[in-house]
Amino acid sequence: MSNWRNTGITTIILLIVILLIAMTVTSTITQETTGTITEHNYDQMVDETIDEISTYIQIRDQKGKFSDLNGEKKIGKIALLISPLVSQDIDLTGLMIQLDNGETVRMLNYIGFSSNLESASLFKQSIWDSLIEDNFGFITIYDLDNSITEYNLINDYSDNTYLVFKLPGDMALAKHDRITVTLFPSTGITRATILKAPMPIKSVITFE
Repeated sequence: MSNWRNTGITTIILLIVILLIAMTVTSTITQETTGTITEHNYDQMVDETIDEISTYIQIRDQKGKFSDLNGEKKIGKIALLISPLVSQDIDLTGLMIQLDNGETVRMLNYIGFSSNLESASLFKQSIWDSLIEDNFGFITIYDLDNSITEYNLINDYSDNTYLVFKLPGDMALAKHDRITVTLFPSTGITRATILKAPMPIKSVITFE
């Protein structure tokens, strides 16, 4: 009975603390805004905050390269700069990528292609010659212990590497086309991003 009582009291205290925090946040938002924050915007802010906190892999940059494909400018190469949210071991051999353009869904696998950045030109690295349409690799820009290239392992929050892949021919992005890229790590929560191709004014672009 004593243990049950202690558990019950602890639960009640936690609920009160959570309620007080929620009331404080709500009061602060109400007092410091001009009424332009709608319920939808507030829910969106909460969702984005939870997403950032709970996602193990962060996407810090998104780049693409236009090429001439069948007489049309299309993005065929993608590079996503990723890093872990906190120091942890992420086995890259278990990572998978899902591509979804609304009509076709494809899965890409990692088969051990990784290298350090050899020059300032991201899309001219030699690793691109080894990639085909059903796999991906890594171009590392910061990895103090070389865990990515030597052990296929992200193990520190400071690790930063470009995840690189070629879009299948039928999924290459012409202007205004969209594709959803979802990362499925070996552990942790999936991470999805929607890439929309801009007008092909420049060869190398940064997705918004």
